[in-house]
Amino acid sequence: MVLTAIRRLAAGLACLVLAQPAAAQAPAPHDSDPATPTTSSIQSSLGALGDPGGVRAALAAKGVTYSFSYIGEVFDNLRGGIERGAVYEGRFDLHFDVDLEKLAGMTGLAFHAQLLQIHGRGPSRRKVGNLMTVSNIEALPSIRLDELWLEQTLLDGKLSVRVGQLSADMEFLSSQTASVFINGTFGWPDITNENLPAGGDAYPWATPGVRVKVLPAPGVTLLGAVFNGDPSGGGAGEPLRHNQHGTQFPLHNAPFFIGEAAYAYNQEDGATGLPGTIKLGGWYHAGRFNDQRYDSNGISLGDPASTGIARRVRGNYGFYAMAEQMLWRRPGTSDQGLAAFARVSTAPGDRNPAVFYADGGLTFKGVLSRRPDDIAGIAFGYAKASNRLRAQQRDARAFGANTPIISSETVIELTYMAQLVPGWTLQPDFQYIRRPSGGIANPADPSGRRIKNAALVGLRTTIQY
Repeated sequence: MVLTAIRRLAAGLACLVLAQPAAAQAPAPHDSDPATPTTSSIQSSLGALGDPGGVRAALAAKGVTYSFSYIGEVFDNLRGGIERGAVYEGRFDLHFDVDLEKLAGMTGLAFHAQLLQIHGRGPSRRKVGNLMTVSNIEALPSIRLDELWLEQTLLDGKLSVRVGQLSADMEFLSSQTASVFINGTFGWPDITNENLPAGGDAYPWATPGVRVKVLPAPGVTLLGAVFNGDPSGGGAGEPLRHNQHGTQFPLHNAPFFIGEAAYAYNQEDGATGLPGTIKLGGWYHAGRFNDQRYDSNGISLGDPASTGIARRVRGNYGFYAMAEQMLWRRPGTSDQGLAAFARVSTAPGDRNPAVFYADGGLTFKGVLSRRPDDIAGIAFGYAKASNRLRAQQRDARAFGANTPIISSETVIELTYMAQLVPGWTLQPDFQYIRRPSGGIANPADPSGRRIKNAALVGLRTTIQY
């Protein structure tokens, strides 16, 4: 089923590109966006030790490149949540890329692989009990194969097709301005994480799929993809314990489709206006999903007479819109200044626990003129629970159950990313979480009281080589 959908999507989008006029130009890169975290390497600060024997440079000359990164962080839950206390977690990444045109003369073909080693205990799972994951590296400890793909570029870069094990969050629903924040919802938003099987095709998952990118006109990017619809492969229990190392490559699940159109303006050198980007997108999942209120006999799941087996609904979908805008640029600089981002997303409430999501924030790169690469930021995220789910909980209360009625969860994050040397950053962080998991009962409190609002402080260090 997934393979058939992949073939159809690739063929359809390829026809779309071939119909575009030959004069179309690719948009300028977004390197000038003000709040993009540094991607430089610490190699430049290591002298002769940065590339012993010149091996890295020799391989790069042949089209073979590799990089490492390490993220380590401590978060302390100061109040509220499930329990107070501190946790440490970390992630080691290995990236390996081959330009097969340079290495073997295969025009426009590239290979990419990524391996993750995740360790430590995450704050959301252990200390807070919230939905919008405190850290975007939090996951069950494991060694995982992440992305593994081949990409073919055609038509002078106007069309590219990527095939293999892919992560949707690498390109879809992404905001460069928001990428400085640590909370996971500012990457893959909570609404998709809650509504899709196993959280959807996002960190720490990658799953078989095909992605097609089209550049039909200056500043315009069209993305379309189809993926296996459950990156865990399915099964009962904790999804992350299925396909634990990312090496099963499931293809039997119902497909997940996602498409996005983006327009980037004022990106070229010499533009008189400030740069920005607008994105519109949507997704569709062809699987079956649980009704949030009724069982297979049409009785409320909150009724003791219910079978406890939710009615199944075919298909699922959602829509989203995003915007990024530089608001002020420091004179004489290309990337220092104040920028903003905003996103909204919605999904039907009869088959999804989350129906509305919004986030937004401000970042300032170069707050201190003597530290031009530092980035300060403040952001919020908000996720609203389905009215259908809330109705089921009210039904349960009407029958005498001591069940809280959930509503929404909100996170506010303040952060400051300081560059110590190129390729090495230190980032203090504060997060306040209101109504964790929408206001569910605290599993550590026998009285059944709700989880209290939580306040956390953290410190992250990131080294890239």
